Formats: sequence, C-alpha cells, structure tokens
Amino acid sequence: MVMSIYEKFAGVRRELANTIIGQSVLVDRLLMALLADGHLLVEGAPGLAKTRAVKELAGCIDGVFQRIQFTPDLLPADITGTEIYLPTSGEFKFQPGPLFNQIILADEINRAPAKVQSALLEAMAERQISIGQQTHELSELFMVMATQNPIEQEGTYSLPEAQLDRFLMHVLIDYPPAEHEIEILRMVRSEATEPSAPHVNVATQLTLTDIRQARHEVNRVYLSEQVEQYLVRLVTETRNPSGAVARHIAFGASPRGTISLDACARAHAWLNGQDYVAPADIHAVIHDALRHRILVTYEAEAEGITSSDVINQLLSQVAVP
Repeated sequence: MVMSIYEKFAGVRRELANTIIGQSVLVDRLLMALLADGHLLVEGAPGLAKTRAVKELAGCIDGVFQRIQFTPDLLPADITGTEIYLPTSGEFKFQPGPLFNQIILADEINRAPAKVQSALLEAMAERQISIGQQTHELSELFMVMATQNPIEQEGTYSLPEAQLDRFLMHVLIDYPPAEHEIEILRMVRSEATEPSAPHVNVATQLTLTDIRQARHEVNRVYLSEQVEQYLVRLVTETRNPSGAVARHIAFGASPRGTISLDACARAHAWLNGQDYVAPADIHAVIHDALRHRILVTYEAEAEGITSSDVINQLLSQVAVP
C-alpha cells in the first residue's frame, strides 16, 4: 500500500517525537517551517536537544545537513565559501561554503559579528550568495534553524530587526517535565549500551518531491473569509493598537508577519489532519510567528511586559469569529 504524503509526514513526526523527548513543540515547529519553506530561530538554555532535533530532522530528509558554530571571529567567507587560486591553471575556482547544503544549523547565531549575519541574511532572504561579481544560487530545499542562548549574553551581537523578520518563527523552549526527563535518561543509557542503529525509517524518509507535494497541499488548506479577516486584524492591531495595549507597542508586525502567520496556521492545521484553518490554529502559532516582529516600548520593558504578553492582550481584545 502506497503511503499518502500526510502519512509520511505523520510518520516522521512520530519518529522525531520518539527521539526528541519532551520537546513536542519544537518537533512540530521544525516540520511547520519545512512545510512553509521558512527558517526557524530557537531560543532555549543549553542541553535542551536543539542540535539533536535538527540533526534528527535532517536524517528524515533526503538532503545534506550542515552544522555551523558561530563565533565572534567567524568571517563571511567561512560560511559562504570563497574563490581559491589554482596555480596550475592560473585561474580562480569557487569553493562552496557550508551554506551550500539543505538543512543548516546555525548554532549560537548571536555570537557572530554583523558581516557574518549580513551574509546569512542574503542567503535566507534571496536563496543566493554573492561572491565578488558572481551570484550563486542555493538549493531549492534550504532551511536554516538558528539557535541562541538566552542566559549568557557576554560576547554576543543582537540580531537586527531585518534579520529577525526573515525567520518564519521564533520559538522559545523550556525544560522538559520530570516524567519526560526519566525517559531521556533511559534512552541515553540504551544508546550507550546497545549497538548504534539508524533512526531513519526509509519508508518515511522525505524526498524533495514529497516536500513539494506537501507544501502544495498546505497551500490548499481552506481559509474562510471570516477567519482570514480575523488573522489580518490581529496583525494590523499591532500597527494601530487601541485600548490598554497601545502604550506597550512601539512598532508592529510587517506584512511579512501576516504572510508568516497564515503559512504557520495552514501548516499547523494540515499537520493535525484538518483541511481547513480554525481560529485555534492561529492561536497555536501566533506567538511564535509574531513575537520577534513586535517591538515593545521602553515603558513596557520597565514593567516587564514582553511581546508575548502583548500578543496575549491582542488575543483578548480582538473578537474571535
């Protein structure tokens, strides 16, 4: 029996949930970013399986995974590649960098200086890399998952708003509950004592054709006019806020935020077996889709109010259809 594309993704989702224990939100966001052809910024303390999650996802895809450790002394050419002089021919040959792969883990992205972040921004935004007068196209399947540590800020560079806006979602992850931590201990002990076996089920490994088909199905998920207007109203309220939330918002989300929220809501609905988008799907993804696109005022910062709190206020103000 031939698997449907939804069944394939459901199988990958189960496999990831079995190896990334206690981080179901991260697993779902990774798949949603893949379905929406977007990039992911993940923020969480060290040791929460951020690196393992993207490596396991890459193992479920017919593509090449590349991890880049961002450091303050990193140069743009270290990630994009450079032209190498060949003495035998007297010519220059382009040597591709690690960005010329499909699944990229940008570890501790906020430790890289501005020039490196700028080079990554072009790759994320334009799916291309410019070296000298040459422009090199990146793979059709190109997904960046960047991580940053919220604890240690020494030696870090804040990501500019333009780069933050290029991420489909900004996901905050926390420690797993105690019962899941027991499962993690048992899994780690089992991996240490048993011979290593491949995690990937070949029957559910995703090809580029599978991902194209899934993205097509996600785009066809039905969105009623009422729910569409509700989605747009939530975003436009961040630009022209009213009521108590007005004094907490300095800058609202751009139209790219509307597009991202729409894509995330459709992907969330599809992953959960629905052929339509409900307000609950919007509520499930709105924090991840908009928290990095809303700048709060100094007054809000002084009161300890974050962009996530602002989104909660908006959800309570805007009527649900």
